[in-house]
Amino acid sequence: MRAPTVFFPITLYCSREPGESILRCSAPIQYCIRVKIPTVLYGRIVFGASAALFGSIALMWHDSDTWQTLRQIWSLPFGVIIGGCLMTLQIAGGIGMQYPRTARSASVVLGVVYLLFSLACIPGIISAPTVYARYGSFFEEFSLLSGSIALFAATAADAARAVAFGRLARLGLGICAISFALSQILYLRETAGLVPSWIPPNQMFWAILTTIAFALAALAILISRQARLAIRLMTLMLALFGVLVWIPRLFAHPEAHLSWSEFSLTFLITGAAWMVGDLKSF
Repeated sequence: MRAPTVFFPITLYCSREPGESILRCSAPIQYCIRVKIPTVLYGRIVFGASAALFGSIALMWHDSDTWQTLRQIWSLPFGVIIGGCLMTLQIAGGIGMQYPRTARSASVVLGVVYLLFSLACIPGIISAPTVYARYGSFFEEFSLLSGSIALFAATAADAARAVAFGRLARLGLGICAISFALSQILYLRETAGLVPSWIPPNQMFWAILTTIAFALAALAILISRQARLAIRLMTLMLALFGVLVWIPRLFAHPEAHLSWSEFSLTFLITGAAWMVGDLKSF
């Protein structure tokens, strides 16, 4: 995305006093100085930094608390090598998306990685089709794929292609928002247990309120009515989850790998939603 150009008008007044050799004009002369102001893309920063963090901790810790449903990759032939390569690509993609020259390539790399992560959740769904947590994991990974598609749309030179991929990213995120709402409905007590007890009025209140918020956001996104506002409010809510739920747990128990995994995944989803909300092509 090109930085916006701002023109600043400057007016000069010139005249020549008696005995002076310098010309000073009485009529104003206007000049314009063109200054390019770089656009700070915060969504890309959050998405890319979280991708790099998740890939890094996954390479350091090869346990189920860190990899969670992605441990299905281990069961593949040469699974450890494949998983290590995918996490390395995720780190590279997270870094590459920060630079205009490599952002488009990074979107393709991350898109492939998150597509494979989504597919890795399918064996778990097949083995336990009545456990919704398996579906929830799939849609968490699919939301990251939607963020990668949004990055691809944002870097597309062709307007029609940008609109098509932007719409695809929006619809993908909307479907994932339905899953987020369903997950909280089915695991409402567990969701309430994550809410810090010091936040009034009580934990169950916030569990129910955020569930309703996810459902309303999904509806707005899918029917494209105030979709951008809905995505931005959902992004804010996800970011607050990370700040209020997982950061305190990291300080309390920095040795817990699950907290690191959930922290990075929460902000990965936050960054993905932010990427979709920043799109101008839907």
